[in-house]
Amino acid sequence: MMPKHCFLGLLIHFFLTGIGGSQPVHGSLKPQKVQFKSKNFHNVLHWQPGRMCVGNSNVYFVQHKMYGQSEWKDKQDCWGIRELFCDLTNETSHLQEPYYGRVQAACPGSHSDWGMSQRFTPLWETKIDPPVVNITQANGSALVILQAPDFPYRAQTGRNVSVENYYELVYRVFIINSSLKKERKIYEGAQRVVEISDVPLHSGYCVVAEIYQPMLNRKSQRSGERCVGVL
Repeated sequence: MMPKHCFLGLLIHFFLTGIGGSQPVHGSLKPQKVQFKSKNFHNVLHWQPGRMCVGNSNVYFVQHKMYGQSEWKDKQDCWGIRELFCDLTNETSHLQEPYYGRVQAACPGSHSDWGMSQRFTPLWETKIDPPVVNITQANGSALVILQAPDFPYRAQTGRNVSVENYYELVYRVFIINSSLKKERKIYEGAQRVVEISDVPLHSGYCVVAEIYQPMLNRKSQRSGERCVGVL
């Protein structure tokens, strides 16, 4: 049986060269709208296909580099793939450095020009998820416990690393009256534990929260509602 890596090499050779030699196809086959999409520093390159090959047999080849580098690096896990995305989180781990990604499409016997992304800097462009919200009730009041999203890498100790390590985060907490559906903000600040003590007894309510990043003047989406019944 042929080893897997040998088969993959033959497949890539077939797509890039074909029987009569590789012929570049300019424009129409080239991947379109090549761009990074990033959430909580999970950085994924996305693109849209150009012209489709016969039988939708397009395959894609992805390269990346840091700004200022002269040579592009192959992304081995995204070499000869059919998907329209490629996870480059590990290759873009220096958060303040700008990066580029590029994609080439191929059909049997032909290939496109490279489609390249805009410059991408993770620290400035990643979007942060809303905080996780938990509520603990005790003695007629409640504690709202907030947790920011984690970074995709772990510390050397093996522990998760919060995005709080990289940004100043401001938490905004809102309370919604379950019966009246009225909302008011009860807290804005950096604390991750917020006490709710002024809610009338025998009332039900829900809590939602969001994260605001002053450095970027950007806020997350709101968390899902966490509701409690009658106290």
